[in-house]
Amino acid sequence: MYVHLRHDYSRNANDPRFFCDDGQDALRRVGWVVLLSDNYFLPGLFMIPRFERELSRMFPRRDAAFHHVGRYLLHPSNTVWGMVTRYHTSYLSCAEERVGIQVRSFYWARISTDELYGQIMSCAHGESILPRVQEEDPSNATAGELPAAAARRKAVLVVSLHGAYSERIRDLYYEHGAAGGDSVSVFQPTHLDRQRSGEQLHNQKALAEMMLLSFSDVVITSAASTFGYVGHGLAGLRPWVLMSPLDKKVPDPPCRLAPTIEPCFHNPPHYDCRTRAKGDTGKMVRHVRHCVDFENGVQLVE
Repeated sequence: MYVHLRHDYSRNANDPRFFCDDGQDALRRVGWVVLLSDNYFLPGLFMIPRFERELSRMFPRRDAAFHHVGRYLLHPSNTVWGMVTRYHTSYLSCAEERVGIQVRSFYWARISTDELYGQIMSCAHGESILPRVQEEDPSNATAGELPAAAARRKAVLVVSLHGAYSERIRDLYYEHGAAGGDSVSVFQPTHLDRQRSGEQLHNQKALAEMMLLSFSDVVITSAASTFGYVGHGLAGLRPWVLMSPLDKKVPDPPCRLAPTIEPCFHNPPHYDCRTRAKGDTGKMVRHVRHCVDFENGVQLVE
């Protein structure tokens, strides 16, 4: 006997009980469970008392759960891995430091390209992720003088549906140069303009870019982006999160260091199993707290 469960964004009143002890009773004698979900619901399993001991053994560090599950289960095909290794070898491997910048805009968090670019650079410069540009007039350089060797080579990987952000970052360092003598190179594998989830090649390129992002030493990601979650989660990095705009303007501060490696569970039950009524999922269990980038969601913390 097997059961096929679908837990998505359903409004079924019984859905939250899946994350209760008694809600699991019906599944205890089922040999196989096929579960389809568009959510990272692992934080919800930590709310089920009968699973607590086993989950603690599987994940001694709760904030590294996705890192281990993702590396164990997410195996790219030869086609995808070929894209990853070729790009990494050609453009990223020679740098002493790799900076990943993942940019995604949402209809519910509108912001102009200029504002978002400014937010990215305010974060990158303010947190010393990327060097500021030289202030001296480049016209003072002596013609024919050989440039000094770069103090440090940084490769910036920009992952976005649009090419405007990588182009502007590349132009900035091309026109002015990096302060401190660092060398900054900017790369973007694709800019497909829109998401084409049903197309295999598009999906392959998307997974390849998530894998490339996971080779970063520092990551800047957009708030609430599942794409970014996978990249920094596989890397085992706490990302610098570009906070959602306020009235189409850049918030202050422009970014925050996430408190955990873990992705956000965007659609938690918000149900108190003891009272059988609505409850605040982010305040029920020690290791489950509200996400900094998506107020309604919850994530695992240590």
